[in-house]
Amino acid sequence: MRVQLVLLAALGLASCGGGSDPEPQVGRAIGGAATPRFADTDPHDWVGATLPWSYPVHGVDVSKYQGDVDWRRVRASGVGFAYIKATEGGDHADDRFAENWAATAAAGMPRGAYHYYYFCRTPAEQAAWFMNHVPRDPSALPPVLDLEWTHRSRTCQRFPDPETVRSEARSFLQLLTAYYGKRPLVYTTVDFYQDNELWKLDGHHFWLRSVAGHPSDVYPGQRWALWQYTGTGVVEGIDGPTDLNVFAGSRAQWAAWMSGGPT
Repeated sequence: MRVQLVLLAALGLASCGGGSDPEPQVGRAIGGAATPRFADTDPHDWVGATLPWSYPVHGVDVSKYQGDVDWRRVRASGVGFAYIKATEGGDHADDRFAENWAATAAAGMPRGAYHYYYFCRTPAEQAAWFMNHVPRDPSALPPVLDLEWTHRSRTCQRFPDPETVRSEARSFLQLLTAYYGKRPLVYTTVDFYQDNELWKLDGHHFWLRSVAGHPSDVYPGQRWALWQYTGTGVVEGIDGPTDLNVFAGSRAQWAAWMSGGPT
């Protein structure tokens, strides 16, 4: 198995006040001191000025499938934030959400929660399900709406038209904004983004999956806050492969964004 070490910027982040919302720069690489702490079991051959590790703030996202995570080791490895799966649809909660939510806080890890959306429940039902499981914590990162096709689902094979997709997403996002006081991010994949013309879903920051190209190439013209650049990362404290992500801006922008959230 080929393992390629990735040089990442040293983080040492801490939350600070401010509440401003600096716009992350599309495709702008921020340099910094490098630390060889992460690896990738199946790395893309990144080239040029769009290398993921040229961004200083990196994070992970996890669910029950990562098992028992040692969050103190994860934090010590240089990971700057974590997103934790909380819920799916209107009737499923991740088995390890409560455990990971408490453990990340104890480790001093900035963290947020995400919801995997199914189009067989109303936005109101799914928002209520998420709210019932994710506490209102002012220190938490903005919540995330995960929009992907659910082809593998055995219970939900509804794939609505793009207008319906965007309408339901807006309703869900509005409900979470009102409840948590922070405007959520939208996570999505290339096919879902293109199929549903999600560039029309304005007013929200995006978290884009792109494991074989920079977002500026794969999602032309789309502003983004987070970029998921691999699903096969290796991080101390997590057994097995995990997703790795970067924030689009500098450490100072991250601290302000983390405190204020997208607006």
